[in-house]
Amino acid sequence: MAKLIDKNIELAETLPSEYYTNKEIFADIKSKIVNMWHFSAHEDQLSEKNIIPILHSKKLMNESIILTRDGVIKSLSNVCTHRGMLVNTEPTKSNTLRCKYHGRTFDLNGCIKNMPKFEGVVNFPQYSDNLVGFSTMRWKGLLFTSLKERMNPEWIQFLEDRIGWLDIESFTHDSEYYRSYTINANWALYVDNYLEGFHIPYVHSGLNEVLSYDDYETEIFENGVLQIGIAKGEEDTFDIPEESKDYGKKIAAYYFWIFPGLMLNFYPWGLSVNLVVPLSVNKTEIIYQRYVGNSALIGDGAGGDLDKVEKEDQEIVEAVQIGVSSSSYDRGRYSPSMEKGVHYFHRILTEL
Repeated sequence: MAKLIDKNIELAETLPSEYYTNKEIFADIKSKIVNMWHFSAHEDQLSEKNIIPILHSKKLMNESIILTRDGVIKSLSNVCTHRGMLVNTEPTKSNTLRCKYHGRTFDLNGCIKNMPKFEGVVNFPQYSDNLVGFSTMRWKGLLFTSLKERMNPEWIQFLEDRIGWLDIESFTHDSEYYRSYTINANWALYVDNYLEGFHIPYVHSGLNEVLSYDDYETEIFENGVLQIGIAKGEEDTFDIPEESKDYGKKIAAYYFWIFPGLMLNFYPWGLSVNLVVPLSVNKTEIIYQRYVGNSALIGDGAGGDLDKVEKEDQEIVEAVQIGVSSSSYDRGRYSPSMEKGVHYFHRILTEL
């Protein structure tokens, strides 16, 4: 059977419009992506508070999850096993987890410790009275959670090989910089837009002033895409070590996308993590968090005005959502030089 998206980009047609407009297709895709690896936090967020709720987990994974740190960082269900109350709703420093509804207490591994007024309850406690634990993965201070037991994905090694020289562990969480935007568009359209630099001269005048459009690079890796922004002038760039394959390049930004909707944007000042959260077939939440390595460089270069770039992208994506909903549009074609990342995303999406 022929693939919906031809492997040869020069022959391929783009994603059919129903992938952006059909509720059943949306529900099927979301049911499959909830169990994948999803970004949770940077371990710096657990440096002062050793219990933190992952606020986006319910929307991304259909589960309310907390991270705990007691030597080892764990991802636990945030749902009390007594009556389903959320155990923690705010970052906390404590040796235990205590449900504020009826006082059930757990240790930081999720094991039940105490329950008031349960004297005489037969066969209590049992294993099912513990909080459910989920898979946790750490890479250079970045924490990921999966609802299923999984091996480390191949894209972790790609990140290590490419930017393992960056001191990401030392980045600090900027708690004052948290952005959440809700846009009237399908989540896949937002990803499409992110995965190509084709539109930069037409949509992002400020970004176009600092990045060299003709030198823009796109690379495909397992379940991911890397885009490299080359500085046009004397903008801030990375101090790349000789052992890196990128040594000698004036790189202003590394843009990593991990399927389905994780964007790790590295700039000389640090890291912007973007999460694309599918809410409905035509509504998406975009969450920005910032992790800083060199605060003196914030505000300069390719990562200088992220709010402006985000606003420009949202206007485009919302307009495209109207367009793909029209009876006059179904599919287009790809630019082989500029839309390799979009083509790869569409292949993954249609082969789930």
